[in-house]
Amino acid sequence: MKAFTREDFAMQSTTATRRRVSRGAKPWLWSTFLYLLASAPLAHADDPAVEQRAQACDGCHGPHGQSSNPTLPSLSGQTSQYIYEQLRDFEAGRRQSATMTPIYFGPQPPMSSSAAIDSAKVAQGRSIADNSLCAMCHEAGLAGQNEIPRIAGQQYAYIVKALESFRDGRRTNDGGAMQAIVHGLSDQDLEALAQYVANLN
Repeated sequence: MKAFTREDFAMQSTTATRRRVSRGAKPWLWSTFLYLLASAPLAHADDPAVEQRAQACDGCHGPHGQSSNPTLPSLSGQTSQYIYEQLRDFEAGRRQSATMTPIYFGPQPPMSSSAAIDSAKVAQGRSIADNSLCAMCHEAGLAGQNEIPRIAGQQYAYIVKALESFRDGRRTNDGGAMQAIVHGLSDQDLEALAQYVANLN
């Protein structure tokens, strides 16, 4: 993922400010996110100011955004645009969570899932991913791009939950794109797909 420069941040902050004004965003959300977006790539990993702001999220998403809870997503290595879009959706109520706090974990190295590998399911999941053209949006290796999230190595149980939510219409904040892909898949298909995704390095 390309590291942000100060010029990139200036463009991002200008766009974000315009959206914040038009959508009535809460100032604390945007000031926190934009601070982290600006400072994290430009600072050392052990910068006290960045670490202090990230501590509020450690309890759920783990130190440095590397989740050890199989039902909660890892955020390390995630794309900045995806984080931006999800924070905006949480704030606007398009995604629901009483405990979400904005944080930027993009510069951290991605973490592999600790899920047990079932080689037969991984092979089945790879076939489903290829037939569904997952890489057209999520990029090669499912590493993510812009607002499309990195899913390679994500927590298995979280991937299953997300796929079920998209398929069953409980999650619609992507404009319906994912539901169109997974609406015909069985629970077993989703589990196989999640096995493949979770075990990508």
